[in-house]
Amino acid sequence: MKKVIFTSLLFAFALFFVGKINAQSVSVNGSIGTVKRGGATKGSVVLNIPGGLHVNSSRPNSEYAIPTSVRVTGAGVKLGGVSYPRGRNRKFSFSESTINVYEGRAVFSFNVTVPQTFKGNAVKIRAVVRYQACTDEVCYPPKTQEITLTANVR
Repeated sequence: MKKVIFTSLLFAFALFFVGKINAQSVSVNGSIGTVKRGGATKGSVVLNIPGGLHVNSSRPNSEYAIPTSVRVTGAGVKLGGVSYPRGRNRKFSFSESTINVYEGRAVFSFNVTVPQTFKGNAVKIRAVVRYQACTDEVCYPPKTQEITLTANVR
């Protein structure tokens, strides 16, 4: 009987915990402007972080906090390095020192250069974003999201 009660409680806790993680989702999107052959444009990846959450910045100032990273790749184009926004230093109850975090909206920009010899009418850029979202009390497991950004080539 004790085993059945324990298993039921464990199952209920797991459902509650998983539901909380799913409800606390960070969305990732991005954009690239139209570009001419032989020209360049800016691209961006955006993290939309709901209220009550923060995401460790790319330089969180803590050996235990997993930093946010954005990697972009694309065939037939030249991509500039990703520019990371400044985070905000915050003090949390689970840490003795401040942690640098992103809150609300964080925009990561990069340049896309299309060579004059580019074949095709569109450029596709793959962006892979890795981040760790946290509340003021707990951090969730790191998550990786991948998106594809498309720009028309004139």
